[in-house]
Amino acid sequence: MTGPPCPMGVGLDLLERTELDRLLTRRWFLRYCYASEEIERARELTGRRRQEYLAGRFAAKEAVLKALGRGLFQGIAPYDILVGRAPDGAPRVELHGSAATAAPGVSVLVSITHKGDAVAAVALTIPLGSRDAPERTGCGTAAGTYEERRAV
Repeated sequence: MTGPPCPMGVGLDLLERTELDRLLTRRWFLRYCYASEEIERARELTGRRRQEYLAGRFAAKEAVLKALGRGLFQGIAPYDILVGRAPDGAPRVELHGSAATAAPGVSVLVSITHKGDAVAAVALTIPLGSRDAPERTGCGTAAGTYEERRAV
């Protein structure tokens, strides 16, 4: 039976959408935290939607950093973590520069959710190419393999 790829790292971030308002008034923050593509996309948005977009991207970057075992200001520039969109609309992570150097051979999956003023993101790091890996027996953990957990 083929299971999902075994995660190497997990990161979670939660913030209020309005938490970034103060930081966004500082010019350096936008350039430091967001890739140029993200900044351009944000410029196309207005009001609450812009705030929601930037907060979601920031939460995703924080989750990715945690999944990589790092924190903000610990050797990976957040602008090197691009949170784009897959053709189906799901968020897609691309690692560039310092992020790619710090995580060779790693792919990142991310999910972002918004509810009211809360924004949350979770990230999983997996070995690059593991989606195409040959048949696997599942991820062994203290809780059992993937197949065992799914059968419960």
